[in-house]
Amino acid sequence: MSGDTCLNYTVEHNTYNLFKKPLDWIVLLVYFIGLIAIGLWTSRRKTNHGTTEGYFLAGRTVPWWAIGTSLFASNIGSEHFIGLAGTGAASGVAVAAYELHAVWIVLLLGWLFAPIYLKAGVFTMPQYLGLRFQSQRLRAFVSIYTLVSYVLTKVSVDLYAGDVFMKEALGWDIYPSTITLLIITGIYTIAGGLAAVIYTEVLQSAVMIIGSLVLMVLST
Repeated sequence: MSGDTCLNYTVEHNTYNLFKKPLDWIVLLVYFIGLIAIGLWTSRRKTNHGTTEGYFLAGRTVPWWAIGTSLFASNIGSEHFIGLAGTGAASGVAVAAYELHAVWIVLLLGWLFAPIYLKAGVFTMPQYLGLRFQSQRLRAFVSIYTLVSYVLTKVSVDLYAGDVFMKEALGWDIYPSTITLLIITGIYTIAGGLAAVIYTEVLQSAVMIIGSLVLMVLST
């Protein structure tokens, strides 16, 4: 049985509301309120998120530990805890090869490409390509292509994995879950820019690490 089949079977046949105690709802509400509060708090900080540099670089005011934690959280998401873990349980550890080799690409980006971007004074890949080839058409094409491909290949998977959790924990249908996740994410991202994303990922990193440790202990 493949990982996708196992995931679909779980969603279709083992769906029930895990949140049966008031404390469960309180923890979930505090988490979501905390995310929105962090976004609104960063929107009040002097990061100049009304400018391109302020929005994409958080005004260059974010401490190193927050940046590192954000990089960690950006590479781990609901698709790993639900999809990748489920596929690993169904087919074995070989599925982890993709993620294990990704570390070399991250190091290559940090040591080879990041200095080039910094020297050029650019903030995004489309901006660098437009500057490198002196083409606004190329810059616009890469921007549109990146947005569309990211939505179809990354955001959609993250949303579906989040929907699986909401369905298992709350018994919600996929559409209310998707709308709720999009609204909460949109509020703090639009309000605070990259700074909001970084600081919310600090919170999410703590939740993921603590939750993973608790799950590891309980599963033994």
